[in-house]
Amino acid sequence: MMPSLAKRGVAECLGTTFLLMAVVGSGIMAARLAGGNGALALLCNTLPTGAILTVLILTFAPISGAHFNPAVSIAFALRRELPWPDAVAYIVLQIIGGVIGVWITHLMFELPVWQVSLNVRGGAGQLLAEFVATFGLLLTILGCAARTPAAVPYAVGLYITSAYWFTASTSFANPAVTIARSLSDTFAGIAPVGVVAFIAAQLVGMLASVILGRWFWRP
Repeated sequence: MMPSLAKRGVAECLGTTFLLMAVVGSGIMAARLAGGNGALALLCNTLPTGAILTVLILTFAPISGAHFNPAVSIAFALRRELPWPDAVAYIVLQIIGGVIGVWITHLMFELPVWQVSLNVRGGAGQLLAEFVATFGLLLTILGCAARTPAAVPYAVGLYITSAYWFTASTSFANPAVTIARSLSDTFAGIAPVGVVAFIAAQLVGMLASVILGRWFWRP
């Protein structure tokens, strides 16, 4: 039987919390230890993110499906594999979990809890990058789920690890992550002025992947 919505919602919230702790925490640690080397800092931010995604999906997929991403939840709702009321609950709890993860990270590193990022990210290239990052992420999930479901955790972790480097935006590919990172004025942050555009590009990428995925892999 499918776990209750309460269990699934807590899994989504907790998983997104840990995801943001990994993203923001590794970014803070990298900035402190890399000695100003931007490439090394990005690498140190990349590896924990890909690793924690793999672990979190392996842990929580049997409970909630391990979305941790509103774009993924919307995609599965569009494919009629997740009821819309459940998708809305997932999205709300993902956003809450992301914000909690950022705040816990600030506390761990003894930084002010409430912050607003000043790291401006924008422009046509970065928006195209977010479209590409989300499009590729959803295709990875849909393709693996259709043929080799056991590979999803590893494929997602590897995809995000790679996309950090081949996309100009460092592959946010997640509206909840984007919102949460706007509340951290650290290495991983994004200024609020860029959040809406980033999310719009992510959702367009998600829609494109759902359309192409339906053609490639019939539900």
